[in-house]
Amino acid sequence: MDHGAPTKSSKLLPANAYTKLAPGEEYQPVVPTTDTRAEVTKWSISMGLIMVVIFSAACIYMALRAGNAIEASIPIAILAVFFGKKGPFPLRSTKSTLLENVIVQSIGQAAGVVAAGAAFLIPALYINRLEVAWWQIFLACFIGGVLGVVLIIPLRKYFVKDQHGELPFPEATAINEILVSGESSGGSAGKTLLYGFGLGALYDFLGEGLSFWNPMMTTKTLLGGLGQRLADLRMELSVNGLAALFGLGYIIGLRYAAVIAAGSILSSLVLVPLVYHFGSQAEAFQYAGAVRHISEMGAGDIFRVYVKPIGIGTIAMAGVIGIIRMGKIVAGSVSLGFKGLKGGQVDTSVPRTQSDMSPRNVLLIQAGSAVLMGLFFLVVAMTTRDAATGEAYSFATSLTYAVVGTIAGFVLSFLFTPVAAQAIATVGTNPVSGMTLITVVLTIGTLVVFGLKGSGGMFVALIVGCAVCTALSTSGALITDFKIGYWLGSTPRHQQVWKFVGIALAALVVAFVIPLMDSAYRFVIQDAATGAWISNEKVLPAPQANMLAAVARGFIEDPASQPWLLYGLGAVVAIVLYMAQLPILAFALGMYLPLSINLAVLAGAFVAWVIGNTGANERVKQARKDQGTLIASGLMAGAAIFGILTAILRQTALGAPIQFLSIGSAYTIQSGPTGAFLDSTSAEWYEGVLGQGVSAAAFVLLAVACFWFARKGADGTIAEEDAAEKK
Repeated sequence: MDHGAPTKSSKLLPANAYTKLAPGEEYQPVVPTTDTRAEVTKWSISMGLIMVVIFSAACIYMALRAGNAIEASIPIAILAVFFGKKGPFPLRSTKSTLLENVIVQSIGQAAGVVAAGAAFLIPALYINRLEVAWWQIFLACFIGGVLGVVLIIPLRKYFVKDQHGELPFPEATAINEILVSGESSGGSAGKTLLYGFGLGALYDFLGEGLSFWNPMMTTKTLLGGLGQRLADLRMELSVNGLAALFGLGYIIGLRYAAVIAAGSILSSLVLVPLVYHFGSQAEAFQYAGAVRHISEMGAGDIFRVYVKPIGIGTIAMAGVIGIIRMGKIVAGSVSLGFKGLKGGQVDTSVPRTQSDMSPRNVLLIQAGSAVLMGLFFLVVAMTTRDAATGEAYSFATSLTYAVVGTIAGFVLSFLFTPVAAQAIATVGTNPVSGMTLITVVLTIGTLVVFGLKGSGGMFVALIVGCAVCTALSTSGALITDFKIGYWLGSTPRHQQVWKFVGIALAALVVAFVIPLMDSAYRFVIQDAATGAWISNEKVLPAPQANMLAAVARGFIEDPASQPWLLYGLGAVVAIVLYMAQLPILAFALGMYLPLSINLAVLAGAFVAWVIGNTGANERVKQARKDQGTLIASGLMAGAAIFGILTAILRQTALGAPIQFLSIGSAYTIQSGPTGAFLDSTSAEWYEGVLGQGVSAAAFVLLAVACFWFARKGADGTIAEEDAAEKK
């Protein structure tokens, strides 16, 4: 994935910034130890917290809608530089210092890590129809995030200083170059990102919020008779023309997007028609706890019942293979975790740039996190009723589950924390999906031994998984912050202390957005044909959460109703992909996610490829290519923020204001067994050729606008580089 870092290293960085040090050689950061320029200020803290709010909402929205989270650190670094220029921010009267920008990025980065941890597990509770309160989401994410911070602090010196030049830190390098180059550059990068934000916000709000056009374009409608004949064979191409998905494809690149789309094509255009062709000739039969009539099933039903479980199995095995492939990292880094148990006195002779939080305070917070985690799990167990019996757990049983869950959560976080950090520092990828899967399975297995059963037990296991997943996500990302601070000369203690604040705010935002999205769109919906509750994969696919929800159901609730054979076939597919040396998780996500999502992602990636290969010379081409992160991040963030606004407008508690704003859909508030809900009826033109045709034209205009922004941004970057050379 192209992070969009500058193609040249800044002249401000020392020559040995990225190389191994000779014996006795010391690295001197950009800002010397004796330099006491501003670092923690009203501006850096307030700007960092604003970034947390915006990007926490954007990251969790994208993870739920597209199955992929956006990269928050790089756009936050760009915005820190942009708003740090003299004038554009109320609390800024002079240009921000380099170290202030580091603090903004460090605090803001909490957005992505908390959102990643929550997106993996919290939707699984909704998918398994378990009631979860906002405070439970907040505490699971907050406790896990705090634990991730204090478990990695004792290892900072080893990864950052002792291994200098040994570990590549690919993501940290990209962010480092942005922050350093911002010292001498103008504001073209920030302007391009903000242009993308406005475009994404306007586009998706008009299309999905106000229904000016129908974002879901299908061959069944647009191709007339041919499209209908293909649909009869259960073959249908569809594109969900949203700026959020287009931007995701733009940033991940053509190859990765093509692999994801290939998985979708296999699922939707090969496996679904194949199942229908042969299955429609068979009599009704019983499989996985239900009677199946394939001849009466549409393409979506076949995908959900027979193909989606294969994708889940592939995702699960992809996580396991990821852990196995990192065997050396796992074996070498687990022992490092035990360094975190060592305390000690504060060394007052340590220079500012190597000053961490007091070891005593770190140990106290570790212990406090474990105790708080135990109390939280105890309350969760005592307030959760088993869906089958309606009975609550006794205090003794709840205490047992809390103790076991706390031990499992703390120990697994402790063991996997250095693994996450080493993986990020080495390859730039955190194997959090595999480690989370192992955590959930081990936690469930351990709790089952102690009598865990029913939906209440499943709730406890998934909450434990959420805390651990957030801890792993946090620790892996925080080592990136530490390395950036080491290169530039920040005070690690400031990064560590303010990271807690960022995590608390990010957890609060996530705890607001997830219930909001469920209230507006629902993670599970009732199948009109069978009445069964099914995952709403077309709107909120959340693939990792669906996988973990299936794992929890399979082990605890009703093993006999699970399609184990299909899960196994998916695992075999993952092994075949590994043997073919293809990106396993990317292909697996494609198999699981709807084709409409992945074709939109592929379209964005293709446009990015075209833009990056046009221009008068190689310098112009590279400059246009480098705009990718800016445009894509802006598109996704803008679309996400206004997507959340649309979700707010759909709230029945507010009278569903969307019903007075929508053009193509008529909304009414209805009463149901679970309370009021929003019902919609689309106009004929909206569902027909006109609504989808306008959407296709708008999608093309979106691509043209991105090309224009890339060209304008590239021209600005080249002009800034030329001006800097003259100076």
